[in-house]
Amino acid sequence: MSDQTPGVAQPLTAIGRHKALERLWGTPPGWGALSAVNHSTVGRRFIITSFVFFLIGGVLAMLIRAQLAGPETDFLSAAAYAQVFTMHGTVMMFLFAIPAIEGLALYMLPKLMGARDLAFPRLSAFGYWCYLFGGSILILALLAGAAPDSGWFMYTPLSSKPYSPGINSDVWLIGVTFVEVSAVCAAVEFMTTVLKIRTGGMALHRMPIMVWYLWVTAAMMLFGFPPLILGSVLLELERAFDWPFFDPARGGSPLLWQHLFWLFGHPEVYIIFLPGAGIISTILPVFTGQKLVGYAWIVVALIALGFISFGIWAHHMFATGIPHLSLAFFSAASTLVVIPTAVQIFAWLATLLSGKPRITLSMLYFYGFLSTFVIGGLSGVMVAVVPFDWQAHDTHFIVAHLHYVLMGGFVFPVLAGIYYWLPHFTGRKHLEGLGRTAFALIMIGFNTAFLPMHLTGLLGMPRRVFTYGGEMGWDLLNLISSIAGFILAIGFALVVVDIIQVARFGRRTRRNPWGAGTLEWGMPTPSPAYNIGSQPHVSSRDPLEDDPGLPAALARGEGYLGQPRSGWRETLSVHMLSGEPEQVVLLPGPTLMPLWTALATGLFFVSFLFKLYPLSAVAFILIVICVWRWMWNSGLRADAGPVEIGLGRTAPLHPTAADPPTLWGMIFTLMANGVFFGALVFGYLFLWVVAPNWPPPALLAREPVTPLIVLAGLATGLSSVWRATRANAQGRAGDSRVWLMVSAGAGAVIAGGALAVPTFTAPPPGSHAYGAAVTFISGYLAFHGLIAAILAAYAWARSRDGWISAQRAVEFSALRLWWLYLAVAGLISLALLHGPAWLT
Repeated sequence: MSDQTPGVAQPLTAIGRHKALERLWGTPPGWGALSAVNHSTVGRRFIITSFVFFLIGGVLAMLIRAQLAGPETDFLSAAAYAQVFTMHGTVMMFLFAIPAIEGLALYMLPKLMGARDLAFPRLSAFGYWCYLFGGSILILALLAGAAPDSGWFMYTPLSSKPYSPGINSDVWLIGVTFVEVSAVCAAVEFMTTVLKIRTGGMALHRMPIMVWYLWVTAAMMLFGFPPLILGSVLLELERAFDWPFFDPARGGSPLLWQHLFWLFGHPEVYIIFLPGAGIISTILPVFTGQKLVGYAWIVVALIALGFISFGIWAHHMFATGIPHLSLAFFSAASTLVVIPTAVQIFAWLATLLSGKPRITLSMLYFYGFLSTFVIGGLSGVMVAVVPFDWQAHDTHFIVAHLHYVLMGGFVFPVLAGIYYWLPHFTGRKHLEGLGRTAFALIMIGFNTAFLPMHLTGLLGMPRRVFTYGGEMGWDLLNLISSIAGFILAIGFALVVVDIIQVARFGRRTRRNPWGAGTLEWGMPTPSPAYNIGSQPHVSSRDPLEDDPGLPAALARGEGYLGQPRSGWRETLSVHMLSGEPEQVVLLPGPTLMPLWTALATGLFFVSFLFKLYPLSAVAFILIVICVWRWMWNSGLRADAGPVEIGLGRTAPLHPTAADPPTLWGMIFTLMANGVFFGALVFGYLFLWVVAPNWPPPALLAREPVTPLIVLAGLATGLSSVWRATRANAQGRAGDSRVWLMVSAGAGAVIAGGALAVPTFTAPPPGSHAYGAAVTFISGYLAFHGLIAAILAAYAWARSRDGWISAQRAVEFSALRLWWLYLAVAGLISLALLHGPAWLT
């Protein structure tokens, strides 16, 4: 963005337009590539990095199978095996599956919606660096022999300090949480982009089906990751400072970790499955020549699936002794999830049967997906039945079920998507001989490896054992699984070779070789940095099918934003429902600030890993400085009226619009924050009601001063922000800045009042889980008061420097939202902290 006013767009030839747009949107060469924020570049980095981690996870799987190939094998020691199987699950779940989804969405979403980029390109770049650095922490620990060894689910008390005294568990908590920051950033990015950054005319009912899948997936990520982040923070605090959240001797409960983990863990299965299902719903109409049957039914089904998936987390806790009523509820809900899944499967079958399928490599992987996923789904229904789950729980039957679901529901569809979009990625034609050989090896290897594991599990072989006796009768089945596992690995290796040879040596292909109707195929292949010469106004879900000449018209600039102006990166923002153009979003160019911010964030996490706590305070200050610098040049320094956008229309620039994407980014960020806080409230009440050794030996003292100070701060902060907003809207910038400083002071008062609770009146946090919970809730409230003060100071500085006016006031909208959230969270926190003391 810039402080310039918009210039008049000058008509250009198609070649001139291409060169001008490439200069605007391209990635700098050499070391300048580190500053890239373009969604295509960042998306490719995510995809490539995730598949590197996939190969690492595959090597770890081969080590597991080598160890289990025969009885009493000493290929790996018990300690090494614990690290290997923990890292295999961690890599595949956190470093491959979720980031691969993020990379696919980063690369494809703007192209599917006819846009130039995502809503927050720098946030995407920051998310990539967090992912890379967090994953590197885990891999470096593995190479150093200090990898996590308590299982990828890190159950307490096994992962607690008494049973895991080294840094192994800390590596998992720090590294995975670092990666989860990336996932939450991606969720905010995708949800905002789908709602606001589409091409003209793309109403919700005209969005490609893949966009719906990715949007629901992003929503599930937004609500699914915060509970695990909370659990990781609580466990790290217990390990670092002896705050007993999970120690039953001092009022904690190991089951709290399981609840927080599976509040993320079970929805994660569907977070992984839904993008794969979206790929299937995208490619099936193309290769059958038949429009997708039941588009509306599929959309309803996947939204229902997203909701239901959050109601069955205790499906994984049937053997923990939870009440029988809970067992019945979660068992029924686990069975209910079959319905929306079946709706999608029947829609795919109807599409397949009503069309004329072409047997391409993508379709072979579709058939592999369908058969494999149905087997995994049926075994999932089996373990949803409580008596059967009690028999199969923690056996190799569960290992087989999990791999059938993940391989069928994710890996096969992703491979189908890779071969479908490979011409788009590379601009080159694929010859299917080597790919078909790889497919055959993968299908044979996978089913031969994992189908026998169902029987191995029913014969009683537990998960996570590093050896077994020959008298158990498991040796032949394990040998078959191990041999087949290596066949499977060879198949994946051939896929890698196949993709590399296509990218390097494949023949050039024409645009849209499959005859698809969605907008990503209306771009040159491989797509330029700016995606599309101009943005179309669409009237259906298949605009290329409606108008085969559309790509040429868009290249000539016969659409929206066809003529570059003012050196700005521009893309359309539309009405959420109708898709009508509302504003022009000005996007940032290449910058190193996401990298510097990620490095500062990494310093914060690493300081905790090595117990350098004073350094963590320095790192936090560096993060604030980086984010401040990151955001400072966003927007305009002069008011501007509506600008021409093409097709005879005008629209305002987004800094002057009433409903900019920035505002929605704040809304979704606060939603994720609210889920984190909701999980914290759940954990506090769960310990109070269920954990042993409650009520606590001592409550907070009955003193009214601290809560009154916090209440006064909340009331003052809210009222001052509203007064500042009104003064700014009336053109009284000086008065507005005065009220902003009052708001900043109120945030500081809240922070001080909240910190006074654990400092002066709360029981020591190491004495009982109640004291730890009170200290954490107080810290949460203090942190948000501090952020409110920083945001108010930032708005004051922006106003003084000319970035804010009555017309350009998105900072005020964001600040009001933060204070509203702080007020609600503050009142709930005060009730949790002081209510028990006054009621007893």
